[in-house]
Amino acid sequence: MLPVIVLAGPTAVGKTAVAVETALKCDAEIISADSRQVYKKLDIGTAKPGPEEQRGVRHHCIDIREPDEPYNAGMFEKQARAITVRLREQGKNVIVAGGTGLYLRAYLQGLMPLDTDTTRQRRALEGRAREEGLATLFDELISRDPAYARRIQPTDARRIIRALEVIHATGRPFSYWHARPHAPLPFPYIYIGLERPREELYARINQRVDNMISAGLPEEVRALKLDGYATCKSMQTVGYAELLDWLDGRMTLEESIEHIKRNTRRYAKRQITWFHKEQAMYRMDARPDNIPEKIIRLARHND
Repeated sequence: MLPVIVLAGPTAVGKTAVAVETALKCDAEIISADSRQVYKKLDIGTAKPGPEEQRGVRHHCIDIREPDEPYNAGMFEKQARAITVRLREQGKNVIVAGGTGLYLRAYLQGLMPLDTDTTRQRRALEGRAREEGLATLFDELISRDPAYARRIQPTDARRIIRALEVIHATGRPFSYWHARPHAPLPFPYIYIGLERPREELYARINQRVDNMISAGLPEEVRALKLDGYATCKSMQTVGYAELLDWLDGRMTLEESIEHIKRNTRRYAKRQITWFHKEQAMYRMDARPDNIPEKIIRLARHND
């Protein structure tokens, strides 16, 4: 049996095609590490692989939540690891493929060992941020956990609220939980980052957006809005948020398409930055036709 093969990379780099071709060559199933493909009905704009792209390879962690249901890295860690255990017990190889860096890090390294549900605290803090301003929350964080406050920017709303919700729920500083031992993946693995030249990647992104529009993304977003999902967190996804602006009359369709392209390129740039910081990652050009064979050889060499 091969080590778990983890394929990462920015949007439109070609992860799905490489993962499927590799799976066909080594009898593997694929776990999707994409924070938006988990949602049902968000199909076109998330580049969710359909039956034709999947080519008979079983995919996990796709279409497992309604658009208004919560899902996060901690849930993914538990679910993806449980699937990995089951597949390896069945003698199946496992490929984890996706571009959500936090999900991949959670799967490989484990998140901080916190079982407390902090949803209520988070919602209260989000309300305070709107009413009192983020600076007030950051001042509280400085007072209650100066060590963590020094590590983040005072404009980083997500991290400020996350730290405070944990502090409010547990009574302990967020930095305390960060220092607790994490539980790494209990199986051997190889971590591969797929890459393309930046200009080529951006051209692929622009073409992909055009293809999504032609495939009916505006109609998909309209249907989700009519079903009452417009205010859901899942609809903040690039491609959906911009088309909601169009549907609400805040921009033309042409403007929303250009915004989707621009925001997707920016997202890809952030992904590239994230993955360049990851340790123990093999960098691999996604363009050659023999990439699946190279991945399998590398996996066997690291077994």
